Amino acid sequence: MQKFVSFSSGTEALFADLCHFPVLAIQIAFTFIVFPCLLLAYTGQAAYIISNKQHVNDAFYRSIPDAIYWPAFVIATAAAIIASQATISATYSIIKQALALGCFPRVKVVHTSKKFLGQIYIPDINWLLLILCIAVTAGFKNQSQIGNAYGTAVVIVMLVTTFLMVPIMLLVWKSHWILVVTFIVLSLMVELPYFWACILKIDQGGWVPLVIAIAFFIIMYVWHYCTVKRYEFEMHSKVSMAWILGLGPSLGLVRVPGIGFVYTELASGVPHIFSHFITNLPAIHSVVVFVCVKYLPVYTVPVEERFLVRRIGPKNFHIFRCIARYGYKDLHKKDDDFEKMLFDCLTLFIRLESMMDGYSDSDEFSLPEQRTEGSINTAFLADKTVNTMCSNGDLSYSSQDSIVPVQSPLGVNNLLTYSSQTNRTVSNEVEFLNRCRDAGVVHILGNTIVRARRDSGIIKKISVDYLYAFMRRICRENSVMFNIPHESLLNVGQIYYI
Repeated sequence: MQKFVSFSSGTEALFADLCHFPVLAIQIAFTFIVFPCLLLAYTGQAAYIISNKQHVNDAFYRSIPDAIYWPAFVIATAAAIIASQATISATYSIIKQALALGCFPRVKVVHTSKKFLGQIYIPDINWLLLILCIAVTAGFKNQSQIGNAYGTAVVIVMLVTTFLMVPIMLLVWKSHWILVVTFIVLSLMVELPYFWACILKIDQGGWVPLVIAIAFFIIMYVWHYCTVKRYEFEMHSKVSMAWILGLGPSLGLVRVPGIGFVYTELASGVPHIFSHFITNLPAIHSVVVFVCVKYLPVYTVPVEERFLVRRIGPKNFHIFRCIARYGYKDLHKKDDDFEKMLFDCLTLFIRLESMMDGYSDSDEFSLPEQRTEGSINTAFLADKTVNTMCSNGDLSYSSQDSIVPVQSPLGVNNLLTYSSQTNRTVSNEVEFLNRCRDAGVVHILGNTIVRARRDSGIIKKISVDYLYAFMRRICRENSVMFNIPHESLLNVGQIYYI
C-alpha cells in the first residue's frame, strides 16, 4: 500500500516541480490507472487482513500470490525508488519557494537545466535529508514504526490538501457551494478514518513527522519574521535626497580618492547604512556607487544587458546607482570582470547622459532614422536624470554616432561650441573616474543585526537573539554570494531592536 502511495506522490511531484508530464497525462494516469490500483490494493489488503489477522504487520507482501511475488516485489521497489527521488526534488522546490518568499535561511541552489527552472539541486538540503533518513532508520526498532511515521505524514498531507482546495474552488474556480460541500464531505469520509487511526499510533512512530514539521515551522517563522522586520527598518530608514543635497558635494566629509561600492538590497533610495557610515567615519570615497544585485527567474542575462545605471544627485556629487541583474546560471565570481564591466557601463552612462542633456527638453533633435540599432529610448528620462541600461543593442555609443538637428533653433557656431564644451566635460569626468579607479576600489557591505528589545518576552529573546542569530551565522553571507574579496571588503554594522 505504501509503495503505491509513494508512486502516486512521486508522479505528482515530478509533474508539479519538474514539469516532466503535461496536465492531461496526469489526469488520465490518476483517473484510470493510479486511483483504481489504489482502491484495489486497499480493498484487497483489507480482505486479506480480515481472513489472516496474524499477518497484519506484513499484509502487502503476504497478500501477493506466489506466482507474481517477485514481479510485484520488483515493481514495488522501483516505485519506491522513483517516489523517493521525486520527493527529494519536491523538497528542493519547496525550499526554493521558501527562499523566494524570505521564509528560509539562504542556501546554495544549483540549477541543473537550461530549459526547466524547477530542476534544481540544493547540497545542504541533500545532506540534511541523508542525516534524517539515517537517523530515522537507525532510531526505529522495527518496520511498523517507520510505516506509522510514513502513514501519519501522508494522511496529514491529504487533509491539508483537501482544506486548501476549498479556497481554490471558491475563489479561483468559482465553483458552486454545493459542489464544494460535496467535495469536502466525500474527501473527509475517506480521510478522517485514516487520520483517526494515525492518531492512535502517534506514540508508535507517528510523532516523528510531527516533530520535524514543528521544527521546520519554527525555523521558517522566525526567519521570516526577523527578515521582514529588518527589511521594513531599511525601507523606512532610507535617506532622503534633501538630506544628501544639504550636505553639499563633499557630503560634509573628506572625499578620498577611490571608488566605493555600497551593496544594498534596496533598488531605490539611499540606504540607511550609508548615513550610518558617513556619520561615524570622517571620510568617503570620491565616487560612490550603490550596487543592488538581483537574481531573475531566467537562465541567463546577457552581459550587455546586465547593468542598469542611474545618477543620484547633481554631477559634482559623483554618486551613482547600479542594479546588476543575473540569471540563475550566471556566475558572479570574477571580481575584476565585474568591476571592469561596471566601470565600462558608468563610462557609457556618462557619455550618453552628456549627449541627452542638451536635447532632453526639446523635440527638435533626434538620432538618424537609419541608426535604429543605436536608438535611445526617451522613456529612460525622468526628472532630468538618466536611467540607462548598459546594452550594446538598445543603447550604444560610438564615435560615429551623431545628433542631427531637424530644425535647429541654435546656430551652427553655438552648436559646435556646446558640443566641444560637452566633450571636455565628459573627458574630465571619465578621466576623474579613471583616477579614482586607479586609487582603489572598496566594497562596503551593510550588516543590520536584529536584536530583541529588553522588555521582550523570554520566547522572543530566544527566537531572535539566539535562533535567528545562529541561522544568520551558518547561512550564506552576502560577501560569499557576491564573491567579494576579503582584502577590499568593509563591513558596516548597525543594531536594530524589534
